[in-house]
Amino acid sequence: MNGDSHRGVRDLLGAYALDMLGPDQRAAVSAHLDGCAECRAELDFVAPAAELLPLADPDRLSELPAPPPELGERIVAGVRAEHVPRARGRRARRLLAACAVTLLVGVGAGVVAGHAFFAPEPVPLEGVATTVHEAGVDAEAELIPHTWGVEIRLTGTGFEEGRTYRATLLDETGGEHPAGEFVGVGADPMVCNLNSALLREDAVGFEITDEGGDPVVSSSF
Repeated sequence: MNGDSHRGVRDLLGAYALDMLGPDQRAAVSAHLDGCAECRAELDFVAPAAELLPLADPDRLSELPAPPPELGERIVAGVRAEHVPRARGRRARRLLAACAVTLLVGVGAGVVAGHAFFAPEPVPLEGVATTVHEAGVDAEAELIPHTWGVEIRLTGTGFEEGRTYRATLLDETGGEHPAGEFVGVGADPMVCNLNSALLREDAVGFEITDEGGDPVVSSSF
């Protein structure tokens, strides 16, 4: 999954949670969410804010306070931070701010009852070393241990455009555990979330292979 696709969907998640998208956009976002664990996690961060927004009652406020003067700068900074793959917490807060902006447009007034910050538990990222076996490929990886298995967050460039790559996690006995596939996008940067049911305590490494089964990227934990 390339970065542009993720950014396009994340920009719509606030409106999606508020059921403010047209049928075509909603269908497109739903289809993306079905196959993207990262965007589903982002939606989980946004949904609680969307559920609380209908409780805001502007008639109960004697004075309508203006939005914070630094709000515009914070949103711009969040957009710029989109290019940093590890800034997940900042992206979540940017989406929550987008929900608040949507409410302001909907009621036609700057109704802000307070400054609520939703601070989800930080994702336990574990940096892992990678070895690249193919010229022109640049790749980094982080590991996320889950109760149901292991997630590998792979970022990189140079994976041949249109070519299919397969991810496999390895256990201590040499056993192989499928972790998904992705299609290369050439020189464009990409972020892939690769998942396996292998538990962290049993995982000792992973390998990315090309269509011929040759290793392209490997790692030992």
